[in-house]
Amino acid sequence: MSELKIYAFADEASGRIDGQIGAMLRNGLNGLEIRGVDGQNIADITPQKAREVRRKLDDNGLTVWSIGSPIGKIGIEEAFEPHLDKLRRTLELAGILGAGNLRMFSFYVPQGGEDECKAQVFERMGRMLEAAQGSGVTLCHENEKGIYGALAGRCRELLDAFPALEGIFDPANFIQCGQDTWEGWTMLKDRIRYLHIKDALPDGRVVPAGKGVGRLQDILDDYISRGGQAVSVEPHLAVFDGLKSLEREDNKTSIDTFTYPSSDAAFDAACCALKALI
Repeated sequence: MSELKIYAFADEASGRIDGQIGAMLRNGLNGLEIRGVDGQNIADITPQKAREVRRKLDDNGLTVWSIGSPIGKIGIEEAFEPHLDKLRRTLELAGILGAGNLRMFSFYVPQGGEDECKAQVFERMGRMLEAAQGSGVTLCHENEKGIYGALAGRCRELLDAFPALEGIFDPANFIQCGQDTWEGWTMLKDRIRYLHIKDALPDGRVVPAGKGVGRLQDILDDYISRGGQAVSVEPHLAVFDGLKSLEREDNKTSIDTFTYPSSDAAFDAACCALKALI
């Protein structure tokens, strides 16, 4: 268990890389699943900016585990060639940042139109994996609402079709799609590279790990027992930063159990919830 590395989408604590570094350090994390930095999506920064970010992370003993990219998060009807070029540029950024993984998706498809879109999805996925060959970066598919691989069965299809592809398991996303998380875990666990630590209630509202119906304790325990070594905290917790102005110092109130007064507070709560499970 001591070998488990904890990373995070620290852009949920701060949009600035310096703020992200501060959030990771105070929570004792190993590094980033980097998604947004200084007002830009990670896929849109320049190589020069990537080198600047890398220097700051190196100076603080932090690493980039994965690129939290938007690759594959477009409609299946949208032009693919520009998107493939974006993947190639993002792979170059991953090399600069020292990231060994790149989070991606399997395209938005019309509801109920998965079978009709399957051939096109698989053709595109194959081409993206070809683009990543030799880069030293593993493409990792995340289950996400509305995409081809929203449910565990279709994630399994993708993983079976593409041996070079790995999986990211996001319990909250499965809950929001009506997928039983333990059923999904049982189906996919042999191909899961890492977990997104994100839980949800039956109505889909995201809550700290262990507070929802995602069976995160069971999944985390099984993942670790199988030799899993990395998790990534993705808070997605509600923030009402106007709360402070509505309260008196001597009469603090809470508008909701899982609503937080700042992005930093929400980030810290998500990290603490994971550590409690560990």
